[in-house]
Amino acid sequence: MLNNHFPRAILPQFPESLWTATSNTPSFPKLTNDIKVDVAIVGAGISGITTAYLLSKQGLKVALIEAGRMLTGTTGHTTAKITAQHDLIYDEFISHFGEEQTKLYYEANAEALQFMKQTIHEHQISCDFTEEDAYVYTNLDEFIGKIAAESAAYERLGIPGAYIEQTPLPFETKAAVVMKNQAQFNPIPYLLHLVHHAVEQGCQIYEQTTAVSIEKGNPATVITSEGHRITCRYAVSCSHFPFYDGGGFYFAKMHANRAYILAVKTAKEFPGGMFICAEEPKRSLRSTMLHGEKVVLIVGESHKTGQGICTLQHYEALQSFGEEHFGIKEIYYRWSAQDLVTLDKLPYIGQTASLDPNILVATGYKKWGMTTGTAAALLFEKLITEKKSPYQELFKPARFHADPSLRTFFVQNADVAQHFVSGKLEMIFKKPEELEHDEGAVVKANGKRAGAYRDEQGQLHLVDTTCTHMGCEVEWNQGERSWDCPCHGSRFSYKGEVLEGPAKKPLVTVELSK
Repeated sequence: MLNNHFPRAILPQFPESLWTATSNTPSFPKLTNDIKVDVAIVGAGISGITTAYLLSKQGLKVALIEAGRMLTGTTGHTTAKITAQHDLIYDEFISHFGEEQTKLYYEANAEALQFMKQTIHEHQISCDFTEEDAYVYTNLDEFIGKIAAESAAYERLGIPGAYIEQTPLPFETKAAVVMKNQAQFNPIPYLLHLVHHAVEQGCQIYEQTTAVSIEKGNPATVITSEGHRITCRYAVSCSHFPFYDGGGFYFAKMHANRAYILAVKTAKEFPGGMFICAEEPKRSLRSTMLHGEKVVLIVGESHKTGQGICTLQHYEALQSFGEEHFGIKEIYYRWSAQDLVTLDKLPYIGQTASLDPNILVATGYKKWGMTTGTAAALLFEKLITEKKSPYQELFKPARFHADPSLRTFFVQNADVAQHFVSGKLEMIFKKPEELEHDEGAVVKANGKRAGAYRDEQGQLHLVDTTCTHMGCEVEWNQGERSWDCPCHGSRFSYKGEVLEGPAKKPLVTVELSK
């Protein structure tokens, strides 16, 4: 164990992403009238912004709308690795989909990396972009064979890499596979540069504008929560969880995972490179710059949204790992991110249904949204400008692979059913008046189950805990001060406002009877 001679660092009281905290993001107006465009894009993260940039360059009239502020969702809470190394997947994908389809997956992500690298160099974007090797490592004997199989898959697919035993990390590893010449960056300045160019080309951007449905047809019409209409030749959903289902049944074909991140100043020098362990609990590492000095991002503790231990314990576990191996002088930021995982672990990108060729969707990036989100934008550009793409069939949302999709479908939905029932039967004993300042809990109010949070000023916020998506009971997340649904991953603020879909409506506010 590293003896760092420092007192235990203090976790920041409230979560905040390093990327968003250190960026000055411009604001855009709310949509207040009906408009007509060639392409309406919903969701201003990496997929939506990159799609808007590409299509605006093509001379198309584009509108990009965002329910909140741009870049404050998953893209603003990423670890920002630009890599085609997505954990141990290539040997698994070969067994499920075959070598040809697996190679296409690699090529789509490698192409996205090259696009981002070229764009950064072309526009001279200052975004802390550095090329790094990426490693999947293990400290357990039972994973050595899996690492070796992944290395063999690299060789079969022509991926530049190698099998090694010891990584550059300052602790012993038993095996690792390295993918050469990957990259990392700060996503906010990169994407703000794309926003600037899109606006220069005539792209209209609207924030605080929530899309709730689509009227199918040619043209299609995107309907906002305030009843405004965006008439368009193409409607594109890049809203993390699709705001429009279109017969996709995405709530039953994906599950939501959360992971946790610390940005820390370390006593021991970080060697460079990007790392993730093969075993659970996950530990992912990379460095970045903050005010001219190197900080290390320690990432991991993945679990299904709304399920598991008190979320503050996940941050504490990451802190213990960092203190053991690097020594932590200070913790600058802590935050978490939510990602969606599909049945077969491939993202859903393309037409929502065969009968609606002008309605497109991108979702299910499995925590690797920097390359996959960019790959989605590159695919959308081709689909909308009626060009061929080799990745169209690979990513199509209507696909269904009997193995592994069928097995995963039953496991996931059995888990949903279990949490639906257990939430309804849970015995509640705590009362709202028993809450301390900055404490939240499920309580009994007016004789019924309710969610209560008493803020730092002592004000009580009381909501109905029944998720407005499909009726599961939400659970309190103390680490983020939110109400999280264990069934389909919807998240709500302590006031009941929607933070993450698939829910579209807020939790119902409860008033204590006198």
